[in-house]
Amino acid sequence: MALASRLVDIHTHVYLPRYCSLLRSRTSVPRILTSTRDGKPDDRLLILDHEPSGGRPVGPQYWDRDEKLKFMDRHGIDLSVVSSANPWLDFLPASEARTLASQLNEDLEKYCSDSPELSLSLKRFYGFGLLPLVPEISTDALLESIDQISKLKYLKGIIMGTRGIGKGLDDEALDPVWAALEKAGLVVFLHPHYGVDEKAWGDKNNGHVLPLALGFPFETTIATTRLILAGVFDRFPSLRLLLAHSGGALPQLSSRLASCIEHDPVVASRLKHDARWYLGKLYFDAVAYGPEELGFVADVIARSERFETGGSTHAPATGVDRTLGSRRMLFGTDHPFFPPLTSTEKWKSVVENLEAIDAVAGWGQAEKEGVRGGNALSLFNLV
Repeated sequence: MALASRLVDIHTHVYLPRYCSLLRSRTSVPRILTSTRDGKPDDRLLILDHEPSGGRPVGPQYWDRDEKLKFMDRHGIDLSVVSSANPWLDFLPASEARTLASQLNEDLEKYCSDSPELSLSLKRFYGFGLLPLVPEISTDALLESIDQISKLKYLKGIIMGTRGIGKGLDDEALDPVWAALEKAGLVVFLHPHYGVDEKAWGDKNNGHVLPLALGFPFETTIATTRLILAGVFDRFPSLRLLLAHSGGALPQLSSRLASCIEHDPVVASRLKHDARWYLGKLYFDAVAYGPEELGFVADVIARSERFETGGSTHAPATGVDRTLGSRRMLFGTDHPFFPPLTSTEKWKSVVENLEAIDAVAGWGQAEKEGVRGGNALSLFNLV
């Protein structure tokens, strides 16, 4: 099979055994709680306060590499770039987070290095490492962690939440981290965990729908906007940032954001470019479930160059070339989350994302193969 036609999953999670052991030892969220349900042992993952239904049922698919491989084979996925799942190390004191980050990075390297070969030059698994991003951590500890990850052959980036070391990702204290990540060429996968204030969801029991469908993407939208407003992409123009869930609401709201910036005396002259320009420098997973949504994100990426030297109120009569936008979009599954509620050979959530890629108007075979895998192989320097 040609490399260009490989199916690569860049949004797929694992709770490594060492991490699971920690979660099982805890008495407060986050934790894995073992109880009895219908006379049988029942493991539940609780990663947020007030989890509906007592948390998510968990089993080997969360930590067993063979189960991940079975899932991949069932869906025709050739290669996965695996990331430790939220809440990462956020809840730990600095000294413990530093030690555990190092251990989990080594664990994930082994998880990948011992995986089957896809070809003479490729494994089935590569990974995103972890930084001990917690309050009171030293800059030296963070730089040490980046150095460790950059030297591990099968780790190609890091996964990061939105809190940084406590003040968010626009904290100037993170500038040495961005500089080191940029220099190392590591991809930063920005992933949400906390959502928004739970009071916004009201009192009605709607399961996980509102926090996951809206809260997570809004969190990503806010965090990325703060990075733009802080000038992070001006100071570190080669930083490679990959946004979960197709960038949340940021593509849809990017023109409104640009207008608000232009009319606000506090920030009007702060940035080197119109806010819409920066979206063309980001990468987006294709976990959006619909072709119209993917097409829109591609359009927003493609139009970004128009705003390099300032705002523009009128689009060219020919519109934008969404094939250009496709180059910064990458397939993902969000495994092991969103399993089907009834027995089925394939997961609807995965099938929907693949069908969405195939149905985007204006994308030819080359663009679709790029989003399905070619873009990932290029981004992670696997070709």
